[in-house]
Amino acid sequence: MADHVGACAANLMPLYELIKAHVFAAERLHGDETTVPVLAKLKTRTGRLWTYVRDDRPFGGKAAPAAVYFYSPDRGGEHPERHLAAYQGILQADAYAGFNALYERPERKPGPIVEAACWAHARRKLFELADIASKARGRTAAIISPIAFVAVQKFDAVLAAERAISGPSPAERAAVRRKDVAPLVDELIEWMKRERAKLSNHNAVAKAMDYMLKRVDAFARFLDDGRICLSNNAAERALRGIALGRKAWLFAGSDRGGERAAVMFTLIQTAKLNDVDPQAWLADVLARIADHKITELADLLPWNWRPTRINQAA
Repeated sequence: MADHVGACAANLMPLYELIKAHVFAAERLHGDETTVPVLAKLKTRTGRLWTYVRDDRPFGGKAAPAAVYFYSPDRGGEHPERHLAAYQGILQADAYAGFNALYERPERKPGPIVEAACWAHARRKLFELADIASKARGRTAAIISPIAFVAVQKFDAVLAAERAISGPSPAERAAVRRKDVAPLVDELIEWMKRERAKLSNHNAVAKAMDYMLKRVDAFARFLDDGRICLSNNAAERALRGIALGRKAWLFAGSDRGGERAAVMFTLIQTAKLNDVDPQAWLADVLARIADHKITELADLLPWNWRPTRINQAA
């Protein structure tokens, strides 16, 4: 099985490279990573799968959505630096410290990477402290925080205002945000600053608030740039299958296996993002790629692909 997957990954590597180039040509990326168990002598160790997702549809972009994955044996910051070495633009991500070196270099070549923070991550930290339903079921003995509960309500008001502007152009989105969303954000931040001043540094709600208050510029950046989304959900969705898969395939057999998995996840997830059946696409492409003109490989990408007549008949 491993040899078969390895052969497929090797044959499809040219398409992987085309997808990677397409993803990193985006004006805005979503980025995230997750753990993957890797077989080691007498035990497993923890590797990482990283993803970067291009999806321009929320701001009316016509480019095809796509996701590229990378494997690494650890979570070191040198990995995203290598992945994004040729990228310039907006990166939507959580507050992982490994990305900071990219944001803090305005003189960076080929250009700066601009941080756009994830409102879903910030809300989640407060929601956990205000989740009345789970606490009522006895899942935790923690006391429900009234301040966190109010904060979640204010977050939800911002998110509700955003739902109506998925799809219009960046300029249209920015105009609506200045009119309807900015007042809600300003009120939330000022309220949060006032409430935070009343709390000790060790308070759980204070720590949840600090996640946002220490990065206010990154959280508010979406108000002036219609290309930015409020959340990093696109990348989280791209990793969801890996999290579920850990229960089924248990582990990668080696670092090389992790690298092959990254190639296959890139191909499968990109097909799904373009509403293409991954199994049918991969079967057709594997049958054709050896004899396909290298100058016309882009025709086999999921968003350009047309099945052969034999496959259509089947």
